[in-house]
Amino acid sequence: MPRPVRLHQLRFYLFLVLLSPVWMVSARAQSRQKTAPAKFELVEATISAIHQAFRTGSLTSEALVTAYLERIRTYDQSTKLNSIIVINPEAMATARSLDEEFRKTGKLRPLHGIPVIIKDNFNTKGLQTTGGSIALKGFTPDEDAYQVRKLREAGAIVLAKSNMAEWAFTPMHSQSSIAGETRNPYNLAYVPAGSSGGTAAAVAANLGTIGLGSDTGNSIRGPASHNALAGFRTSLGLVSRYGIIPLYTRNDVGGPMCRTVDDATRLLEVTAGYDPNDPITKHSQGKIPKTYTQFLRKDGLKKARIGVLRQVSDKAIHPEIKQLFDQALADMTRMGAQIVDVTVPEFDSLRADQWCAEFRTDIETYLRTFVKRDSLQTINDIIRVGGYSDIVRDRLTYQQTHTGRANHPDIPCGDAFTDPLRVAFRNAIETEMDRLHVDALVYPTWNYPPALVGDAKGYKGDNSQLIAPATGQPAFTIPMGFTTGDLPAGIQFLGRMFDEPTLIRLTYAYEQATHHRRAPKRFVATGQ
Repeated sequence: MPRPVRLHQLRFYLFLVLLSPVWMVSARAQSRQKTAPAKFELVEATISAIHQAFRTGSLTSEALVTAYLERIRTYDQSTKLNSIIVINPEAMATARSLDEEFRKTGKLRPLHGIPVIIKDNFNTKGLQTTGGSIALKGFTPDEDAYQVRKLREAGAIVLAKSNMAEWAFTPMHSQSSIAGETRNPYNLAYVPAGSSGGTAAAVAANLGTIGLGSDTGNSIRGPASHNALAGFRTSLGLVSRYGIIPLYTRNDVGGPMCRTVDDATRLLEVTAGYDPNDPITKHSQGKIPKTYTQFLRKDGLKKARIGVLRQVSDKAIHPEIKQLFDQALADMTRMGAQIVDVTVPEFDSLRADQWCAEFRTDIETYLRTFVKRDSLQTINDIIRVGGYSDIVRDRLTYQQTHTGRANHPDIPCGDAFTDPLRVAFRNAIETEMDRLHVDALVYPTWNYPPALVGDAKGYKGDNSQLIAPATGQPAFTIPMGFTTGDLPAGIQFLGRMFDEPTLIRLTYAYEQATHHRRAPKRFVATGQ
């Protein structure tokens, strides 16, 4: 016989029935609160973080592009950073298309939806490409440069073209007749270096995720050092230069300028390889690993042998840079590396007379191949148009009448694999590296802090010009700290030809152990 329900029990059951809808709503609300995606942090966002946010549904490429465009509108001109020349009007449509592709396939391409800042000397289909000169104002290529095409194929979005030193002539600053002077986001009174200073300033200020620059003597590594970035000058022949406005083709390299070694490695991974339009890339065949990201190892400095090239690092060095460099060596020792002093025999004589005046030949070939204007076919036509700075005018007029080597016109100006002076210089360096069993050579990227805007005499200590442009060897720069005035400084790792895997391993390990990179204070907030 069932037990009778007492009055107080009946009241309790009724209370539960009345409470249950409230409890269920409250429980669902708490569940939603626990699973609601956190707001995506744009500043210092990496490729892997963005892709993870795509996968969780907390971010879309359209939203990402919208946020970067808002930062460009908020910061670039109002602060006089002046890093961007032109925004891609198709960026948003491309982002929406990539979002739709991901919804349908569930797959992300290597750079899927990643906004990239492109230096204005890379041909970019449908976007003005000027090399910083009004002589090319209005020129819109009908095909992408090789590297731009490979980035698009990997899913990257061309967000904007960046300012640069006109015709890439100077490492001192990034001033053009198209967009004026770019400034350093860490301290707007100082230069970002050149010629890829626009890309460096934009990426450092978080106006895009990754950047593409070019380096003839300094122009990836110098601006990367001045803006606390990872800048990769890769081996000559590893990546095609097709469709890049040339400075000296025999030395030119295009490559990554990113906030992390990981991002730079991912960019390199999709651009390295043979291109029949750039015959020098035949030397890369058989030398490219299946992936470069496999070398991103936090323990990469353990048991490494690091050679300190004292002929560079100890020469006319600013005391604050010396202090940062010495600390970097101590940090690498703490990470398990052995530091070895290296002196390359006959270093100064071997590096002498490596430069050749070939701009006239190279630029006229570019004009005929891509621009195809009757009124702009020669260097004389460029000079006639005018509008350039005194530095550019002087260099144009010099290149107008000079070719070959200054002191040995009888020695042909070949590429890194055929020029006898270049081969001899590289052999001397790699022979000494082999003798001492060192994995890489290191030295400060610049022996002095950045110069003030307009202070040509303050341009001191540029070490990037000394080795890699002539030898063709890979040289990577990464942040090693800051000097007075919140000015970044970089450390450079020089490796053997096509030994990018070792440089990736070493630089990643150093980066991950020190974390010197930080966003410029004035450009951290999402708005002003």
